[in-house]
Amino acid sequence: MNGVRKGPPKHQNKVAWKPNAGIKINETEVGGKFRPLSEITGVCLRCRDQIDWKRKYGKYKAITEPAKCQKCSKRNVRQAYHNLCNGCAKEHKVCAKCSCRVGQVVGRDVSEVEAEKKALEEAIKNARERDRRSLLRAMNKGKSQSSEKNLTQDDMKVGELNTASSLEEYAEVSRDDDDDEDDDEDEDQVI
Repeated sequence: MNGVRKGPPKHQNKVAWKPNAGIKINETEVGGKFRPLSEITGVCLRCRDQIDWKRKYGKYKAITEPAKCQKCSKRNVRQAYHNLCNGCAKEHKVCAKCSCRVGQVVGRDVSEVEAEKKALEEAIKNARERDRRSLLRAMNKGKSQSSEKNLTQDDMKVGELNTASSLEEYAEVSRDDDDDEDDDEDEDQVI
């Protein structure tokens, strides 16, 4: 037991360690703002966590050219740290990194995403004009809600313009505010 310490660390770090903390990252390189790292697909949860750790702590090395698949020996492996191509991994129902048989694989394949996008575009193309515009509005509304927080009338400061993207949204926000004011007046009368 000479010098062996058990238990938690003596001094816990206050701030998590960041790789390349003082170095400015070129936004046009892979992993930058304009060329983000690709989504991790075709692996089990354990392997996905390992790859995420490498990305988080600056150990991740992106693949520069396709690697050779260990099953079919073709140069089809397009993601870093994967040993099998997507086709072989799907066919054998194994993880593309550790080759373990798994029931659930993380992420969707690029071909699946493209097929879904094509089907959606086909549905939009064949729909009536009214339905098409409704679909596009709903898709844009979903994107805007996930990407940025919508401000209400209470959150806005004097002199700011309304951030509602459509008249319907503005009318709905206004109606909600009017309802809130009416509820407040009713509560005042009861008291």
